[in-house]
Amino acid sequence: MIVHWHRRDLRPSDNRGLARAASDGPVVPLFVLDPTVLEYASPIRVACLLEALDDLRAWYREHGSDLLVVRGEASAVVPEVAAEYDATRVVWNEDYSGLAQDRDRAVRAALEDADTPCESIHDAIHHEPGSITPNQGAHYSVFSYFWKKWRDREKRDPVDEPDPGNLAAVSGNPIPSLADLGFDAPEATPPTVTTAAARERVAAFCAGPIYDYAARRDYPAESGTSRLSPHLKWGTIGPRELYAATDRAARRAETDDDRESVRAFQRQLAWREFYAHVLAFNPETVTENFSGYENEIEWQNDPVELEAWQAGETGYPIVDAGMRQLLAEGWMHNRVRMLVASFLTKDLLTDWRVGYDWFRQQLADHDTANDVGGWQWAGSTGTDAQPYFRVFNPMKQGREYDPDGEYIREYVPELADATADEIHSWHELAPAEREEAAPAYPAPIVDHADRRERAIDLFERARGE
Repeated sequence: MIVHWHRRDLRPSDNRGLARAASDGPVVPLFVLDPTVLEYASPIRVACLLEALDDLRAWYREHGSDLLVVRGEASAVVPEVAAEYDATRVVWNEDYSGLAQDRDRAVRAALEDADTPCESIHDAIHHEPGSITPNQGAHYSVFSYFWKKWRDREKRDPVDEPDPGNLAAVSGNPIPSLADLGFDAPEATPPTVTTAAARERVAAFCAGPIYDYAARRDYPAESGTSRLSPHLKWGTIGPRELYAATDRAARRAETDDDRESVRAFQRQLAWREFYAHVLAFNPETVTENFSGYENEIEWQNDPVELEAWQAGETGYPIVDAGMRQLLAEGWMHNRVRMLVASFLTKDLLTDWRVGYDWFRQQLADHDTANDVGGWQWAGSTGTDAQPYFRVFNPMKQGREYDPDGEYIREYVPELADATADEIHSWHELAPAEREEAAPAYPAPIVDHADRRERAIDLFERARGE
């Protein structure tokens, strides 16, 4: 028997660790609900996890096996299951966060004590940390250099799902509910996170929208992005399967612009891997600035302003639309993610870690590497970050990327009857004009121009200037 320990690879196909285990099978499939990991979870992410587990369990049952879902510390559970089934080896796919690395070290030590061999496989990304490096240093700190090498490296082909004959005839217990695990029902509506849903989304995206991705991906009112992030988070689609689908789309492209648009989407996949490499070598960046400053950054961290930002009540329409989309869907358009992060760190002068924690609680697709990288980019503290003196102008961003106010009106119904010009000039309207256009919508809580200057001063003091 070989135990395959599922973690963020909740799929049977294009799963390198599972395929490796099945090559010597029969495989005992295992998932551990570890309280140390669940401590950092949230209702919406656990809801997505449980759905993905149920879908994976159904596949195993259809193929004469079952998924063992066991609660407890992984360092105790994994050796116990291995011993129960007289396993000759335990296999899992690598994860790159500090929390995951600590957990895996403890599991390896426990298995070593039990004289049970183990093997970890790189599966979640195409090129594992340490495989794309500069002449000096363990990893790239500038994405453009990383991208050139990532783009030109050969990608592995997807691997097949295991043959049913290589799966052990085991029987698992029921999967716990949210309430069983101590979580309330999520306030947002979770996306469907199954392999079938992932494949449907990939097929639909690669059939058309991918060819307009470069031109339309920044417009939140349009369906210009793949919305695959929850599936990449939980591994309900494999990275090789997804890349192969984009490669086929590139070969079907009719114009150079179409091919470049596919390449633009692949570039976003490379960003995810870039941040995974950075986190693997710098796990402390979940709580510490990647880029050091001579002095401490004097974040203001005003609790009233933070509460307005969290609730989507800042008086900056596109910022509020994004924050309300997050509350309603557990997801936010990427352009708007950058904008609301810039607004929190530069306009509200609030520590990026506060925003990261809020996103970690609310996002269905929260990925430690990607979110830490994105927040430190916006906060001008990360690798290859936004320069501190470049501050998103929320009014300009709204006018440029939601010119008709369609996205804003969808999530901020108080502005349903306001004109696009009123929406995008909200900060300039007199109180009487705001009262007439949208009496229930608040005035801006800060002056962007003033806060921009204060942010620049704050960072220059931190730089010792």
